[in-house]
Amino acid sequence: MAVALGALALVCSSPGPASAEGRGGHGGYEAVTCTGRSTSRYDPPLALLPRTTRNHAHVRYACTVGPGRTVGAVGTFDSFPTSASCVSVSGAGGAETVRYADGGRSVIVLDNATAVRVAGVLEVLQSGRVVEGRAAGHPVRRTVTALPRELPTDCLTSGLHGSDSAVQLEILP
Repeated sequence: MAVALGALALVCSSPGPASAEGRGGHGGYEAVTCTGRSTSRYDPPLALLPRTTRNHAHVRYACTVGPGRTVGAVGTFDSFPTSASCVSVSGAGGAETVRYADGGRSVIVLDNATAVRVAGVLEVLQSGRVVEGRAAGHPVRRTVTALPRELPTDCLTSGLHGSDSAVQLEILP
């Protein structure tokens, strides 16, 4: 399992095309790469038995939107995994709205997700499309590495209420 997580982390950390090289595809659009931190809340808290759980997260990003051009952004992410527990997650797609400091906005639907949890660390790979706003129609990759805010033993009592995560969002050309 550790080898699988290591390979997954290596794939996730591979950089996408640099924005200057990301031109092409759809009318000269350049790739957008955002990196940041999120704070998630689970409702109801994650427990030992899987159940439908809402994951609501606030994300602060720094986004490269053009050659040498980085803007701040905030994202709001919502997901309703069909089966989530302290040890597994399935159906972890969702939707995110990203608001850029320069006034732009991207509404993203993430309809494909793979999740792996090892020793309390959750690694989620998501993909989908921008459905509205900046880069509408372009594919998206989103990688989340989450650590619970509570001790793993809390899963036995009150459940896990949320997580803090590193997030990378790539809007591809």
